[in-house]
Amino acid sequence: MPSHAASGRTVAGGGASRRLLARFRLRHPSQFVVAAVFAAIVVGTILLSLPVATEGPAAASFTTAMFTATSAVCVTGLAVVDTGAYWSGFGEGTILVLIQLGGFGFMTLASMLALVVYRNLGVRARLLAQAETKTLDLGDVRRIVVGVAVVSFLFEAVSAVVLALRFGTAYGEPAGRALYLGVFHAVSAFNNAGFSVFAGNLKEFVGDAWIICVIAVGLIVGGIGFPVLFEVKRSWRRPSHWSLHTKLTLVMTGALIVAGTAAVLAFEWGNSATLGEMSVPGKGLAGFFQGVSPRTAGFDAVDIGALTEPTLLVTMVLMFIGGGSAGTAGGVKVTTVALLGAMVRAEVRGEPAVELMDKRVPGAAQRQALAVVLAGFFAVFTGTLVLMAAEGIAMKGALFEAFSAFGTVGLTTGVTPDLSSVGRLVLVVLMFVGRVGPITFGAALAMREHRRRFRYPEERPIVG
Repeated sequence: MPSHAASGRTVAGGGASRRLLARFRLRHPSQFVVAAVFAAIVVGTILLSLPVATEGPAAASFTTAMFTATSAVCVTGLAVVDTGAYWSGFGEGTILVLIQLGGFGFMTLASMLALVVYRNLGVRARLLAQAETKTLDLGDVRRIVVGVAVVSFLFEAVSAVVLALRFGTAYGEPAGRALYLGVFHAVSAFNNAGFSVFAGNLKEFVGDAWIICVIAVGLIVGGIGFPVLFEVKRSWRRPSHWSLHTKLTLVMTGALIVAGTAAVLAFEWGNSATLGEMSVPGKGLAGFFQGVSPRTAGFDAVDIGALTEPTLLVTMVLMFIGGGSAGTAGGVKVTTVALLGAMVRAEVRGEPAVELMDKRVPGAAQRQALAVVLAGFFAVFTGTLVLMAAEGIAMKGALFEAFSAFGTVGLTTGVTPDLSSVGRLVLVVLMFVGRVGPITFGAALAMREHRRRFRYPEERPIVG
């Protein structure tokens, strides 16, 4: 009799365990993205907490290790310590691997997540979408992974070689050191991480077109997004056949590069603390780089804390917008902002439908764009408020720091190194949300869409 009771308890206990495991099972594809990024941060924190990861005899504190690991995995670039001076070769190598995993891994997961969302459509809608976009291949997951790997490593390898040659010939670095510097900055650039082993980031190279332009090209290409790169590569001779997503991404990227560069040059031309003392070509080069970098690259070639307030405002806007979807860039993404602009234009003109480049945009996509932007603003607002209250930072500095963390940019006016544990934790949360939030939130909305068999009575409130 007792044995039967024990057996019954065992079965009941096993059932309870299974129910508990089922509760924590990853049921939604976006949860895999969140779990993968979180796992990489945990592993990175453990490795950077080891004594061998630092130059000094003492190991890094938990908050320092966690902040750096999060910044690397989320390819942000914010740092509470000097990367080149504080971390050992093992520590820098760990950061480099985390950057690669955060960039390449997220590009892969994001592209596959887009495919899953696409597959969730009905058969008829899928066929129409496939004919429309000509970008997603049902079931060919391996091609996505291989394609992302080839694109990533190709650009990183070419950039690394050019940078290594420049560091070796122009700055007298030994061959091994030059190659290491080339690889580190090439990986950091393509993955839009913004990490540098130099104490002043890239300030000492502000007039070197070889270094500045190579890094700028890497961060632009990496930030465009794999779906766009894949489609352009496949049909580069027929731009008219590109999907709406590709066209929007390329047009918005070009427009923001021009606008960002023009804004920096206009507001910093006479600022002696930034561009004022440079030659005209030097100003053009530095203005171009500083206009591109805020779109989630995080490298700085001038003193960010010395920028004029109009430039800081433009920089915050660029950081919030970010780059292309399913790429290494952060932000709410350029296509999202383009869609919001089209919605405003349609409303002002009184048009019944939202159209972009002779294509009608469905209402679901409009709602998703609005939800992602509002969620992003809420995250930045909350982070800014906590930084101001907990750290006593002025609103301008706190707002810039929050935008930088959420946009996974890595630029700072000098606030980051002086943050307490509370402030660091706030930025860690913002970096994590900024890296996985917009795309997973948008995908979750897309997959949860359903049709009701009833409608509530319609009533229109006063708007505006």
